[in-house]
Amino acid sequence: MSAAAPATATAAWGADPYAEALRSGRGPLFLRRSDGWLLPLEVERWCAGPDAADRAVLRRCEGAVLDIGCGPGRLVAGLAALGRRALGIDVSPAAVARTAATGGTALHRSVFDPLPGEGSWGTALLLDGNIGIGGDPRALLARSAQLVARPGLLLVETTPADVDERVQVRVERGCPGGRGTPGEPFPWARVGTPALLRHAAATGWTAVEQWSHAGPPDQSPGGAERCFVALRRRPPAPVPACRDAAVRHSSHTAESANSAAVSSSQRPRNTPAGRPVAAS
Repeated sequence: MSAAAPATATAAWGADPYAEALRSGRGPLFLRRSDGWLLPLEVERWCAGPDAADRAVLRRCEGAVLDIGCGPGRLVAGLAALGRRALGIDVSPAAVARTAATGGTALHRSVFDPLPGEGSWGTALLLDGNIGIGGDPRALLARSAQLVARPGLLLVETTPADVDERVQVRVERGCPGGRGTPGEPFPWARVGTPALLRHAAATGWTAVEQWSHAGPPDQSPGGAERCFVALRRRPPAPVPACRDAAVRHSSHTAESANSAAVSSSQRPRNTPAGRPVAAS
């Protein structure tokens, strides 16, 4: 994946019908796959305050928090209300505006754009399916590793099903039986916990916790189960013991040779009486 977010994805999330749904705070809104399959987007939940599952995530945050794909900003605003430093980023101007209106701070940026504080964030968030951003979970995880400090946290929400798919989707508003006004197609990914663990291990992350939260069935499609994984940036690999010993031996040998040379240069030279020692 390129270092910048695809222009089609930025246009899709930044324009209608997503922007209209965020301004109104209501759906229905879907991601439609090319084969007609629909993924409902939980606009009403996103535009409300943090729920119990969200609060469990926020309690785990460490240091300053970067919310990647913050949407209408409920998590950023929730952290700000707790006195925590938090920044949201989103490619949708409507999302950034709504975040600011709820008391949060957000920038109109892609995660692949240059960002403030790169390498110093204590925690980054990829919730509400945002592990799918860009359609390449490994590229997103690798980029996230550049953003947090070592050993910073990445809190990821995964799909309850064991899935690992890359798809082209459109944002669509309307009833499931009708197309409404679709946006431009863009790449997306859906990742369950087993797949996330594989991608994380390949991109410098170590899983430190997994948990799920089952809320009232009427709050989310599919029974309201939400699954989460906490990842921590892997520390640098230690220097192998044999290599370390070789370095110490080489250093000791060089120091011994240098010491011998200095001692020799400082030793009185055996010269005839009355002849000065030449300056070295």
